[in-house]
Amino acid sequence: MALSDSLLTLSLALAAEAAFGYPHRLYTWIGHPVTWIGRLIKGLDRSLNRETRSFGECRAAGILALLILLTMTGLAAWILEWLFLPLGIVGLALLALLSGTLIAQRSLHEHVAAVSEGLRDSGLDGGRRAVSMIVGRNPQSLDEAGVSRAAIESLAENFSDGIVAPAFWIGVGGLTGGALYKAANTADSMIGHRTPRHEAFGWAAARFDDLVNLPASRLTALLIVAAAALHQGASARNAWRAVLRDASHHRSPNAGWSEAAMAGALGLRLAGPRVYGDVRIEDRWMGDGRAEANADDIDRALGLYRTACLLLFALAAGATLLTWIIAR
Repeated sequence: MALSDSLLTLSLALAAEAAFGYPHRLYTWIGHPVTWIGRLIKGLDRSLNRETRSFGECRAAGILALLILLTMTGLAAWILEWLFLPLGIVGLALLALLSGTLIAQRSLHEHVAAVSEGLRDSGLDGGRRAVSMIVGRNPQSLDEAGVSRAAIESLAENFSDGIVAPAFWIGVGGLTGGALYKAANTADSMIGHRTPRHEAFGWAAARFDDLVNLPASRLTALLIVAAAALHQGASARNAWRAVLRDASHHRSPNAGWSEAAMAGALGLRLAGPRVYGDVRIEDRWMGDGRAEANADDIDRALGLYRTACLLLFALAAGATLLTWIIAR
C-alpha cells in the first residue's frame, strides 16, 4: 500500500471510529479483532508454553509464538488489502472501517467518563466499580483521589498504546501495519507479565511491544502538550517540563511519557506507589502537582484527550494532503 493510501486510510479510520466506535451488537455477533487475536494467543500459550521446558526453551518458544502470531495476523490483513485496494475509493473506505476497529478513541472516552460519573452518582463505591473495568490494581485499596488518578493514568497510557500507536502504524503500513501492532500489543497484555508462567514465554512479546510503542509514546506526549496549550487552566510548559524530568523514571519505557505530560498539564501527580492484588509497587511520581485528584480532574483530562484526538486527526489529514501534493 502506498504511503498516500495508508495515510488516507488512517484519516478516514480516525473519523469513522470517533463518530461510531465499534457497535456493541456487532461485538456480540462476531466479536472484535482483538478477541480473535486473543484466541490465537491463548492457543499458542497452551500448545507451546509447557512447564516441563527450561527457562531458555520457554523463551525460545515465546519467540516462536510471537513470530507465528505476527505472520498469521499480517497475512490475513495483507490479503484483505490485496482484495480491497483494486476497488479504488470504495476499497479504501472498507479498509478504513476495518482499520478503525484497531483504534479505541470512543470506547476509552466512555470507560474513563464512567469513572467520573460513578464518583458523582454513587460515591467512592461507584468510582471503584467503574475504575476496576480499566485498571489492574486493587480498587479496594483506592480512595477517591486514588480512583481519580487511576482513571487519568489509564486515559493517558491508553491514549498512547490504544490510539496513537495503532494510528501511527496504520499511517506507516495501512491495515497490515495496524494489525501487526495490535497483535503485538495484545500479546504483551496477555502474556508479557513477569509471572512464573510467563516470565520466559512472554519475554519476546513484552520486549517487542516496548519497541513498537517507542515512536507513538513520544508523539503522544507532544499531542498532550499541544492540547494543553489550547486549554485554559492547563499548562503546556509544565507538561513539557514534567516529560523531560519524569518520563524516564517510569518503570515502563513508554508509559511515562504520556502520564508525565498529562500530570504536568493538569498540575497533578500521577503514578507513584500503587497496589496490584496484594502487591505494593513503589513507582516514581509523574509530575509535581497535587495528588488529591477528583472527578473534576478526570473531566479536565478528558477535555485534553478530546483535543489531542482532534490534533491527531489533523496531523493525519495534513500528512495525507502533503503526500498528495508531493506526488503531483
